[in-house]
Amino acid sequence: MRSALDGIRGTEMALSEDVDLVVLDVMLPGRDGHEVLADIRRAKPMLPVIMLTARGEVDDRIAGLDAGAADYVTKPFSLSELAARIRAQLRMAAQGATTAVSGGGIEADLLTRDVRYHGVPVALSTTEFELLIYLLRNQSRVLSREQLLRAVWGFEHDPGTNLVDVYIGYLRRKLRQAGSGREAPIITVRSVGYRLDARD
Repeated sequence: MRSALDGIRGTEMALSEDVDLVVLDVMLPGRDGHEVLADIRRAKPMLPVIMLTARGEVDDRIAGLDAGAADYVTKPFSLSELAARIRAQLRMAAQGATTAVSGGGIEADLLTRDVRYHGVPVALSTTEFELLIYLLRNQSRVLSREQLLRAVWGFEHDPGTNLVDVYIGYLRRKLRQAGSGREAPIITVRSVGYRLDARD
């Protein structure tokens, strides 16, 4: 395990050394975490990055996840929680060694972030892409709104937000448009959440 005390050195280490995962604080001297993340994403798009931020800084979490952070941990946090998040990301990275995932007529390239639905390109935002990839990696499983909120946005349970439903709506509409009216394979499971139907 290696560490850096500022964003400039941290960027150098992340880009020049063979690392499996980066834990990145938003508030760093020299360069802030978002700048470092942008450089990592350009050079190493598959390298998992877990960002650390102060509790309540929702805008930071949204910006980081939209920019490609794999997960967010809010301060204060327990070391055991951070260790569990690191293990989870390393497992996902190992499982996702392939550069593409597919199911339900959808094909997604993890490196180029290109998505096709029955062969037709679909333009997605970063958050829409991350949500779709999580659904694809868990296809045929019912995922609760809480699971999706935590995995994609890094939020804990928030009964007052409809982010998941809104973004599922975005995904369905874009896939339906690409599929010339063919419905998206994202199934609503009443009172529980959503499931991606793996059948083409």
